[in-house]
Amino acid sequence: NAKAMAVLKSGSSAVEAVQQGVMIVESDPKITSVGYGGLPNASGVVELDASIMDGNDLECGAVAALSGFENPVSVARKVMEETPHVLIVGSGAREFALSKGFQERGLLTDAAREAWHKWREGERKKDQTEDHDTIGMVALDSRGQMAAACTTSGLAWKIPGRVGDSPLVGHGLYCDSKVGGAAATGIGE
Repeated sequence: NAKAMAVLKSGSSAVEAVQQGVMIVESDPKITSVGYGGLPNASGVVELDASIMDGNDLECGAVAALSGFENPVSVARKVMEETPHVLIVGSGAREFALSKGFQERGLLTDAAREAWHKWREGERKKDQTEDHDTIGMVALDSRGQMAAACTTSGLAWKIPGRVGDSPLVGHGLYCDSKVGGAAATGIGE
């Protein structure tokens, strides 16, 4: 919130504020449910989902099942601004990110790897998940423009390729500068 507020106070757009705000959490290795440090899927891969929406023109962009990129919200913004599409997933999202100059990096921290190994050694239950959360942010700038962003690593130990509600516009987030905005968190099913 502090980062987003600083961006707004500098006169930047609500879109820039929500992107910069959620990137703080995406890059924090101590947060286990978003971005770098997020708990992996059942195969030990950190898969990320993110979306962003501009409430002025209702444009939006999202990525899902994206691995290897620390800030999926930034990739989602490129989808919004530079393609006619809303959602790009999996290997297509990876190729898109690379084509836009994003650098790949390992997202599995030592702590997340250790938690995954412990989970694999334990009893696997259909509903067994770690505490989970998502970062969602809505902002209104000085020009009356609203924007929203939502980003997550999804449920820990999920089946590879599983996508929840976070990157789905109208489910994980929505905003309209004339009306308001919201971002959601939860299990996603």
